[in-house]
Amino acid sequence: DGSLTIAYINNTGRLLEFMVRGRKAYCLKTYGGKTRCRLFAVDIEDNMAAIIDTKIQMRLFENAVNKGLIYWLGKCRIVKRNCRVGRSLIDYLVEQNGRLAYLEVKSAVLRDDKGYAMYPDCPTLRGRRHVMEIIEYVEKGGLGIIVFIAALPYVNAFKPNPVGDAEISKLLLKAYEAGCILKAISMHYDGYSSSFYLDSPDIPVLLQ
Repeated sequence: DGSLTIAYINNTGRLLEFMVRGRKAYCLKTYGGKTRCRLFAVDIEDNMAAIIDTKIQMRLFENAVNKGLIYWLGKCRIVKRNCRVGRSLIDYLVEQNGRLAYLEVKSAVLRDDKGYAMYPDCPTLRGRRHVMEIIEYVEKGGLGIIVFIAALPYVNAFKPNPVGDAEISKLLLKAYEAGCILKAISMHYDGYSSSFYLDSPDIPVLLQ
């Protein structure tokens, strides 16, 4: 009806490239909270939208895992969510091909002019701590996986964003050298069909 309303956003990034006056956004109605709706996606081009809601990103990731769509995970099942590792809560404990692994998911909804999805868009002490906990676990002989969800259309690879947080870029390189599995998947929301799409279960991860 053209009236203004306040929407809740659960993404902790700055999202400056999305929070632009006049840009089309997609919301879900909420009940019982302080806002009337939750903003979950923002249009990029022609109703192809970035999924900025991290809960939806994780739900889509879980669905893809349960359906066996992420081939490089092999035979995988989610054992537990929000697992204590050191001083942090890691997103998942999974069983991959008979071996337990801690798996952390990170939202990558920043895109550069070359079509690379990037993380993070601002300094993140929490993100650094998560990566460090995974590194320490792997160095002790465990299996650690970090998955970047490039939740926007028209991306062809993932890379860390040193402008957002240079320390994260260094830590991810250290994680790779320690033996952590670093992977990225891509997905988007289609405003025409009101549907979510997994575009690729495995896009390249470029660390340098």
